[in-house]
Amino acid sequence: MEIAKKHDTKIQEIMRDVQCPTDFECYKSGFENLSRAAIVGNAKLVLCLEEKAKTCNYGLSYGYSYICQCPLRNYIAKNFNRNYVGIS
Repeated sequence: MEIAKKHDTKIQEIMRDVQCPTDFECYKSGFENLSRAAIVGNAKLVLCLEEKAKTCNYGLSYGYSYICQCPLRNYIAKNFNRNYVGIS
């Protein structure tokens, strides 16, 4: 996937500030290995739709769902619409 320079710069900034347990597999795979996510509340929240959210360092339990708190996954979901399901 081709990424505009402004997005690549922002992604690099995020990656500098984040401790990633998967060594940024989502980015290194060209955004092919992304967890499914749902954007809710006018792009205010990103919910993780994967079972692994229960054990993810960035998964925050919220009722029966998990809010994704990974800054990189949130940026990707909100700016590239990759592997997400819109929920209103």
